Amino acid sequence: MTTEIKYLDEQVSVSEQLDCDAVARLALAGVELVVCNRQENESEDQPTFAELEKAARENGMEFIAIPFARGQMTLQHCREFSELLASGKRIHAFCRTGNRSCNLWAVACRLKGAEDKSLLASARAAGFEIRDVLVAFDAE
Repeated sequence: MTTEIKYLDEQVSVSEQLDCDAVARLALAGVELVVCNRQENESEDQPTFAELEKAARENGMEFIAIPFARGQMTLQHCREFSELLASGKRIHAFCRTGNRSCNLWAVACRLKGAEDKSLLASARAAGFEIRDVLVAFDAE
């Protein structure tokens, strides 16, 4: 499986679903923390959280799951990711397509004071549109 890594900023990259070999390649690229945003057993062809965590640990990285279904991201998910950003560690987040992970990053960055304009530009450069999620979380 070839995984296309998309960089949102100097700290965070995102991608579609990873296999365990891709996790090992992330370690070689300097990733310290792998964050899974898809739900366990979302698809039969996906590795389990336990398999992904094992691959991450074997390659000297941490693995954290902040799972949610499409359209079900909450402010609490964003706060959890914001705390991970505060660690300063190099993070790679993934879900089925990378979109949920990008949305999570955007709102988490906004919680830390990032400007919408720069978030929109970074997301667009990586091939994502986050305007709707920023609007949705204006009311939060």
